[in-house]
Amino acid sequence: MHVVIVGCGRVGSALARELVEAGHTVAIIDRREEAFARLDAGFTGQKIVGIGFDRDVLASAGIQHADAVAAVTSGDNSNILIARVARENFGIERVVARIYDPQRAAVYQRLGISTVATVSWTTERVLRRILPPEAAVEWVDPSANVSLVERQIDAPNAGRKYTEIEDSAKVRIVAISRLGQAMLLTPALVAQEGDLVYLAVASGEVDGLDAKLATSVASAHH
Repeated sequence: MHVVIVGCGRVGSALARELVEAGHTVAIIDRREEAFARLDAGFTGQKIVGIGFDRDVLASAGIQHADAVAAVTSGDNSNILIARVARENFGIERVVARIYDPQRAAVYQRLGISTVATVSWTTERVLRRILPPEAAVEWVDPSANVSLVERQIDAPNAGRKYTEIEDSAKVRIVAISRLGQAMLLTPALVAQEGDLVYLAVASGEVDGLDAKLATSVASAHH
């Protein structure tokens, strides 16, 4: 897949390196050419000097065929503007914006833009939103028997009660995050597309979790 990253600071440069090492193509934009010194000499991605919300600059980064965009500059306003241009003008679905103000982050998440505030910021969290199929483990207990895993609700599971998903997939739901607001499971709570769900599963079953969730959807329709 092709990913456009705006901002070549510590997070942007780390994202670029990890994505290239994973076999993806990357174009990284920064207004300062010296910022690219953070990248390795052998970095094979595209390096572009320019303003990240300029459409011509984004076009030169290949945003027309990009699969994801990460706006990780040092400014909230710039990141949101970049995210909105990517989403609204170029139709990119996987857009992540770094927001330093957690309250503003929640507002933009309600608008459908994935955000990560400074408090919970890690490169891995951005990668998870850019590469949804990747298995992501939030926490593992000291005995390594139980893992806490994040998954996003897709269209087939939307409309089902979470208790039904638990029973049919044989998992335990710890919490749900919807539009930036976390909540605990209740018997009547119905899944919505885009919800982030935190599941407790046996560590040995993490790799098969997606298959179990898919199977539970199929069984519900029979």
